[in-house]
Amino acid sequence: MIELLTSPEAWAALLTLTALEIVLGIDNVIFLSVLVSRIPEPQATRARQIGLALALIFRIVLLSVLVWLIGLTQPVFTIFEMGFSWRDLILIGGGLFLIAKATHEIHGEVEAREGGEAAAQGPQRAFFWIILQIIVVDLVFSLDSIITAIGMAKDLEIMIAAVIIACIVMYVSSGPVARFVAEHPTTKMLALAFLVLIGVALVADGFEFHIPRGYIYFAITFSLAVEVFNIMARKNRKRA
Repeated sequence: MIELLTSPEAWAALLTLTALEIVLGIDNVIFLSVLVSRIPEPQATRARQIGLALALIFRIVLLSVLVWLIGLTQPVFTIFEMGFSWRDLILIGGGLFLIAKATHEIHGEVEAREGGEAAAQGPQRAFFWIILQIIVVDLVFSLDSIITAIGMAKDLEIMIAAVIIACIVMYVSSGPVARFVAEHPTTKMLALAFLVLIGVALVADGFEFHIPRGYIYFAITFSLAVEVFNIMARKNRKRA
C-alpha cells in the first residue's frame, strides 16, 4: 500500500481510471435524472441517493470477485461462429432494457402524460418500481465500468479508489442534473434520446461491435450545447 502512495505510475493510473469512470458514470446519472423526474421531490431525492449508493455497492462487490468477473468474458455458447459470454448477454439485455424504457418514456412525453403513470400507480408503488429499474441499470453500468477498470489497472486498491471518487462525483452532479432536467422539459426528451443511443451502444458491444464512446459523448456534448443555446434564446424572448 505504501508503495502505491509513492509510485508515480500508480497515481497516473488512478487519475486516468478515475476520469474514465466519471465519463462512464454520465450514463448512470442521465438515467437516474430521467427516472426520478416522474415522482415528487422528496421521493426523487431518496431514489437518487439509493440509486447512487447501490451503484457504489455494486461496483465494490464486483471488484471483490475479480476472478468471477474475468470468467464472465469467456464464451458460454456460440451462434453462427459468434461466441457470447455472460458479459455480452448482460450488456445486450441491459441495452434492450434502456431502449425499451427510453422509448416508452418518449411515447409518454409525446402524449403529454407527464407524471400520469406515477399518479395512477400510487406514490409508494411508483417509488418501488423506479428503485427496481435503477437496480437493473446500475448492475449493467457497474459491470461495464468494472470490466473496463480491470483492463486498465492492476491493483485492486487503485480500482476501488477510482470507483469511490467517481461515485462521489456522480452523487454531487446528480442533483443539479436532475433539477435541470425537471426545470427544462425539452432537455428530458434529449436525455431520453441519449438513453436510446447508449442502449444501442450496449447492444452493439454485446455483439462484439464496439462503437467508440468518444463519438457518443461528442454527440451528447454537441446536442447539449445546442439545447443550452435554445434555453438562452427562450429566456431572452420572454424578457423581450
